[in-house]
Amino acid sequence: MKAYKWQELFKLAKAKSPYYAELYAGIEEVESLSRLPITEQSEFWKANTVKNNRVLTSSNLEGIVFKSGGTTGNPKFSVYSREEWQAFCDYFGEGMSRFGLSAFDRVANLFYVGELYASFIFIMNCIEAAPQAVLQFPIGGACDPEQILKNVEEFEINVIAALPTTIMNLAEFYAAHKSKFQGIKIKKILFGGESMYPDQRKRLFEIFGELSIISIGYASVDAGLIGYADQSCLEGEHRVFSKASILEIVDEDSLEPIYEVNRPGKILLTNLIRSLMPIIRYPVGDRGIWTEDESENRDRKYMILGRSEEAARVGPVSVYYEDMRAFLQSLELEFEICAFQLLIKHFDLKDALILRLSITNDEIDFGSVEKLISARFAAERLMFAEAIAAHKVHPLFVEWVSPGEIEINSRTGKLRRVIDERF
Repeated sequence: MKAYKWQELFKLAKAKSPYYAELYAGIEEVESLSRLPITEQSEFWKANTVKNNRVLTSSNLEGIVFKSGGTTGNPKFSVYSREEWQAFCDYFGEGMSRFGLSAFDRVANLFYVGELYASFIFIMNCIEAAPQAVLQFPIGGACDPEQILKNVEEFEINVIAALPTTIMNLAEFYAAHKSKFQGIKIKKILFGGESMYPDQRKRLFEIFGELSIISIGYASVDAGLIGYADQSCLEGEHRVFSKASILEIVDEDSLEPIYEVNRPGKILLTNLIRSLMPIIRYPVGDRGIWTEDESENRDRKYMILGRSEEAARVGPVSVYYEDMRAFLQSLELEFEICAFQLLIKHFDLKDALILRLSITNDEIDFGSVEKLISARFAAERLMFAEAIAAHKVHPLFVEWVSPGEIEINSRTGKLRRVIDERF
């Protein structure tokens, strides 16, 4: 599939998408992509509903539909034409071949499938599209760990492809039952959907011995292609799919593009192969830095630094800041919340989400309110509750602070909505 130039995508989106027509009203020509407005995630998804989708450029739909991995009560759906989906998988599969896959690998696909979730189908299609001759075993992440290990042993599987939480659960089961599976020889782990942290890597080395732990690549069902890992990439580093996307890192306050290395900012993506549901200057939800100078002959390398202001990615689940605001408002608490922040931490091999609440009333029953918030959040945000039940994340924590203790940006005075302390 031929990729669009960003100018072509801009004109098409403005002409055929009601959402982008409104966003770009009064803009006829711009000399650079960075002069276009940044897509506001909350407004984008308000316009992108099942019954009244104002983002799409056509009402004649064919292709495939997926749902995001967020906790919101209003699910976020992404639509791809058949041609776009095939191109997405082709590019990502080629990216996997740069480092993750080797000829004649035997790969267990342990990602998840069902309920419009993309990861299992996506990875299956990408492995099929990779240029290496590999053998794939589509087992799925919901399979019983004992059965997974039986398959791994019987078919002499040497590569596990899965979410880190799935990998860790499987590894701990294997560690407790090694005597039953003496023929297992895992040599490579391809992880995606979450970061893999040092304590997790250390534990995997203890259990499996010598092996390679490699990012399968960086993508999302909403934004699309974001990055691939090659042999030069350190932990957390990826390269831009420059033929199919434009990745920007912008200052979080001024929103001006960052070109120099080692200066952190918010990651934006423009997807050059999607025109049915255009993705233009879309915040992917992560912060990052350039780790090498720009080169005309190479996809530029960057490093992920954790979550930005839009959402907290906790294990396999995204908790959007605005969704948390709506949830807190729905509780009709008998006291006023002055401000709140989402903190992400990592300990005991799992991610944790801490809801930090700033209040002025110190006479409330904190324990009872904390139990109410945790129980209601788990009941109403089923994906988060399922992740807790599967021991993929810690339960929601609530932290109470006074207004003066809420963290702000020291330079601008603005509230820090999401604070990622894992990196």
